[in-house]
Amino acid sequence: MSVHSPTPVQPAAERSTRPASVGGLQALALRLHFYAGVLIAPFLLVAAVTGLLYACSWQAEKIIYADRLAVPVSGDRLPVQRQVDAARAAKPTATVLAVRPSVEDGATTRVLMDAPGLGESERLAVYVDPYKGEVKGELVVYGGSEATPFRAWISQLHRHLHLGEPGRYYSETAASWLWVVVLAGLVLWISRTRRRRRDLAVPDLKAKGRKRTLSLHGTVGIWAAVGFLFLSATGLTWSANAGKRVDVLQTKLNGVTPTLSGTTTAHHGSAAGDGHDHASSVDLDAILASADLDGRVEAVYPAKADDAFVVKQTDRAWPIRQDSKALDPTTGEVLDTLRFADHPPLAKLTAIGISAHMGALFGLANQILLALLALSLIVLIVLGYRMWWRRGRHGFGRPIPRGAWRGAPRRLLALLAAGALFAAWLIPLFGCTLFAFLLIDAVVGAIKKRGARVDG
Repeated sequence: MSVHSPTPVQPAAERSTRPASVGGLQALALRLHFYAGVLIAPFLLVAAVTGLLYACSWQAEKIIYADRLAVPVSGDRLPVQRQVDAARAAKPTATVLAVRPSVEDGATTRVLMDAPGLGESERLAVYVDPYKGEVKGELVVYGGSEATPFRAWISQLHRHLHLGEPGRYYSETAASWLWVVVLAGLVLWISRTRRRRRDLAVPDLKAKGRKRTLSLHGTVGIWAAVGFLFLSATGLTWSANAGKRVDVLQTKLNGVTPTLSGTTTAHHGSAAGDGHDHASSVDLDAILASADLDGRVEAVYPAKADDAFVVKQTDRAWPIRQDSKALDPTTGEVLDTLRFADHPPLAKLTAIGISAHMGALFGLANQILLALLALSLIVLIVLGYRMWWRRGRHGFGRPIPRGAWRGAPRRLLALLAAGALFAAWLIPLFGCTLFAFLLIDAVVGAIKKRGARVDG
């Protein structure tokens, strides 16, 4: 939900029986929803458009890179080690970091390598036909989801508009305020339709003009509210500033994802250790057989000579399978096992939330849902600005009157103030922008008050 209309005019009988505290709460919600919507909507619009593109990029990359991602099924798969040897022969100057064997019919095996010129979190993926052992091509992939160049470009557009770290402030600002706009909008819409519950989720298409726009705005918002709150919460976990505070809370609440013993996590990048050459003679098929993990897996070569080999499940779809095992690269003996079922509850929720936010949890259905949420947000912003325009007699709409929020219960105001302070600590950009809004609003109010006195 972006911007919203003012509280509708109520009949005199209803106004007389309506508690002043209710009107004060609605006025507070209206002021928050209106100003946050008007000022933050551009950030939300960019996030929605780029998020829509990212939701579609999963299927698009399968078409764009079909010659490397897919091959005809032709007999039995070759040993994984032979496929890795073929990739090594094609890229003799690169170092093998990990392997993702083909497990689906017609899918290529991906040999992930370190090579000169790669950026942070980038790896060179060499695609091998698992049936013939032929190299089908290569791509620079990004992150744990192996985003192809197309999807990685869209992802970074959504994340920071290709402006680097400074650009991340746009997406964090959008995520920091989305939940505020949504909650304030819910208060307004539910209070408006309290006497006719059907109007809560069904638009009044018979209405005309601004009332019809308001009805569409409210009903689309009520259907998408839970999804928006989810996207806001999960988006903040990846943000530059709020993400650090979330990590602190996760640590204090014992929600950090555990790690295997005997392994080095700082594995990928240009500074490859000496363990890769040490493990080059390992029979990868024996390692995979010893790990005995089903589904999609990634076999990670040791970063150091005395490190363990790691085989981990990489399936982010439901049910999530992310078990992992550390193995002795010489004997193949299992040294340590880490099961997803044994992760702390908060760590599990984080993994599930990340998968859903990325569109991987339920595959195509997840991606369609994300696309619908993005489209809903775009529609809400357009409808909201349209209502704002119609509020004014000439040009953009009138501002929301000040002071009515004082009618809200003091205990509620105190609770909201405490919540705002906690949110400002947890979400620094929310706190900074909220303070800026309040300061500007106070200055504008003081100037208007002074002008009124002079005119009087």
